Amino acid sequence: MQESRPRRSPSPGPRSNRERTEATRHALLEAARGLFVSKGYSDTSTPEVAVAAGITRGALYHHFIDKRDLFRHVLQREAQSVREEIVAATADDPDPQSALSVGAQAYLRAMTVPGRTRLLLIDGPAVLGLADIAAIDEANAADTLHEGLAAALGEHEVDVPALAKLLSSAFDRAALEIDAGGDAERVGETMAWLLQRVLERPAAKPRKR
Repeated sequence: MQESRPRRSPSPGPRSNRERTEATRHALLEAARGLFVSKGYSDTSTPEVAVAAGITRGALYHHFIDKRDLFRHVLQREAQSVREEIVAATADDPDPQSALSVGAQAYLRAMTVPGRTRLLLIDGPAVLGLADIAAIDEANAADTLHEGLAAALGEHEVDVPALAKLLSSAFDRAALEIDAGGDAERVGETMAWLLQRVLERPAAKPRKR
């Protein structure tokens, strides 16, 4: 009897154009992020990013208009990652107030990823301007905070959008404090205390006679 030979698994076929495009963008964004964090925006050049990504400079400009556009996309990806971590942490919590508290702590944890605070809270506003960075934030972490406050506060007489902006600024300041070497546990507990005070139901207003 002839000995049967083991069958070879089929070799993977060539990648589609979409897969190659996504792989190229991913490589560029990863390389750019590393350089923006280690060297800063001003001292990073597009040729350096291309070399680090193993891609031609022409390919870089095929995907991004210029260095500023590349930086914006790096920040958008960072902000989306923060949003995803908040959503994942709160997905199974049916209580709005509890979910808001859990989400707040998830934000502070997400911002401890090395380089993230510098990108989103220091270099981002300086390079893109306050309006652009606010738009990125409002589409991600700030949006989850707004939604959480609206669900937790219900029909209370409060301007939720204004409150969300104020609290968002406080949480950003807390992230900066932790990034600068502050006690993460102490800062987190303080922000939890602040959020709890916000969520306390106000005393009923006296009726006019």
